[in-house]
Amino acid sequence: MKVADIVSSLGLEVAGGSQGLDREIAGGYASDMLSCVMAGAKSGQVWVTLQAHPNVVAVGDLLNLACVVITEGTHPDQTTIDRANERGIPLLVSTDTTFSVVGELVAQGVHGSNTKPES
Repeated sequence: MKVADIVSSLGLEVAGGSQGLDREIAGGYASDMLSCVMAGAKSGQVWVTLQAHPNVVAVGDLLNLACVVITEGTHPDQTTIDRANERGIPLLVSTDTTFSVVGELVAQGVHGSNTKPES
């Protein structure tokens, strides 16, 4: 499954990084704490979060994530969009809650890893 597939199936808005819509999705991760994402998310995963600031792009780029889905209709500012465009990290916006987006992704076969970050 590619990022473009979830854009279509979940009715997501592409806010930035549209050149990355052909990335393959290898799983998913949901958290609003950047440190947890950095410790637990894996390359190629979809990251679902409420966060919409420039650091989400930095973390997405660092981990080579497939995309970032920003929930509850929160829109990134222009600086964040510009960084996503520069780095090719798709920033996708949903009006749904994080819980709902994760549920839809799981129903479509996107799963997270079973490993928990060490404390």
